[in-house]
Amino acid sequence: MAPDEKELVILAQKGNTAAFEQLVFRYDKNVLSLALKYIQDNDLAKDIYQEVFIRVYRGLKNFQFKSEFSTWLFRITTNVCLTYKSKKQSSVFVSINEENDEGDPVREIRDESWESSPDLSAFGSEVQLRINKALEEIPAKQKMVFVLKHFEGYKLREIADMMECQEGTVKKYLFEAVHTLREKLKDLQV
Repeated sequence: MAPDEKELVILAQKGNTAAFEQLVFRYDKNVLSLALKYIQDNDLAKDIYQEVFIRVYRGLKNFQFKSEFSTWLFRITTNVCLTYKSKKQSSVFVSINEENDEGDPVREIRDESWESSPDLSAFGSEVQLRINKALEEIPAKQKMVFVLKHFEGYKLREIADMMECQEGTVKKYLFEAVHTLREKLKDLQV
């Protein structure tokens, strides 16, 4: 029987590298996915991924089970993404080709019918660029909440735990992000 997560963490805290590798294996795709959706660059997302697991490895001895390991891990991931954004100030894009909830200001723009018409395809590319630009202009914490909620599917309480803030603060960030996107893209609304 495979050890549960708590056992793996305890073993990894004692220096068991195989246990740490199992923890990495359980969450590596989730961490990379979040970084990629926030950064939208494979190489930079891999750098963030690497930095996250370095921090987890170094900080694991201080993990005290006050939260789930996954919450702690995604808190580190969120912080690394936000820190990266503030340090690099490079172009950051969030994919708009992910499936979103109905009613969101950002929704999948392209479907099969767009591919058949060069005019529609060009228009779709222009729209995609406008949406990416609008997302880039959202403050980092608002963007992170938006990505975690709408692209990763986390609940507000989980996001609050990851970002180490109150659920009300997460709601405020999300409201402001959606409001800003609606305002910046109001001429695109159907």
